[in-house]
Amino acid sequence: MRIDGGCHCGAITYEAEVDPEKTSICHCTDCQQITGTAFRVTVFAPESDYRITAGTPKEYIKIAESGARRAQGFCADCGSQLYSTSVGDGPKVYGIRVGTARQRQDLIPRRQIWHRSALHWLPEFDGLGTVEKQS
Repeated sequence: MRIDGGCHCGAITYEAEVDPEKTSICHCTDCQQITGTAFRVTVFAPESDYRITAGTPKEYIKIAESGARRAQGFCADCGSQLYSTSVGDGPKVYGIRVGTARQRQDLIPRRQIWHRSALHWLPEFDGLGTVEKQS
């Protein structure tokens, strides 16, 4: 599926080819804190299928529970979070933030990860597979 989108202020835009079946909800505490809300919805694209078409995202490097370094791409002007990806050499996969895609209504989550960190007051998302933590 071809998607396109960008940050809230329009300074950064992108396009990507994604598999909508790979859309997921992440409940990890990092996603909760970085987004300022209860979870984050992401769809994945290999580096070869993700392209920034305007602007230059700023990146913040966070350290995951596993010790892996993850680049968090965002707009330095409006703060919109655009993606996360690995740091360093090797093939990259971009975790595109679904809320930034114009086609977000078609990117329906299929699973939940880091479910062990889900906030207790959230309703259950029926029919979604769950993974308690990322392996």
